[in-house]
Amino acid sequence: MTSGIDLGRPTSGDVIDLIADDHRRFELLLSQLRLGSADRDSVRRAFADVFVAHGEAEEEIVYPVLRRAALDVHQHDVEHGREEHAEGNDALLVLLGIEDTETEAFADAVEELSNLVAHHVAEEELSILEPARTEVSNKVRWDLGGKWADRRNQLIDGGCGSVENVRRLVAAAQREGLLQDA
Repeated sequence: MTSGIDLGRPTSGDVIDLIADDHRRFELLLSQLRLGSADRDSVRRAFADVFVAHGEAEEEIVYPVLRRAALDVHQHDVEHGREEHAEGNDALLVLLGIEDTETEAFADAVEELSNLVAHHVAEEELSILEPARTEVSNKVRWDLGGKWADRRNQLIDGGCGSVENVRRLVAAAQREGLLQDA
């Protein structure tokens, strides 16, 4: 785990609020990468851990339940969310592969990742989370929140944002056909 950077350690709560909190954390970390207001390599590693853990926990724990429990959360939206996670991981892998954080290549990779993340966050909040807020009971959302937080934290503790793991996730997404350019 990256020391000195707040990765968040939720333990319980409404899963929709917890996911939205992570979305704001993504925005903060990406801003720090763009502005160079903190050690970029540490911020990059922190972002990788939170981003990968967040998406993996969503796909394992949250998406299957929301797809069944919310009438307005469609299979297409869930699949699209998985595709966007794969695209984000692919862009993250590029960013992780750039050694010098003070280069134009690094800045371009941060911009590409930022654009993908902003697009995904907006779509997910609108097409998956907002319908779930009104169609899924508080009890289910809180149960999901605890399970999602536990899995997210477990993944972070396991170093899920490592280059090797992100490379594995991208390769799996390519095999599954989630990356159109694969």
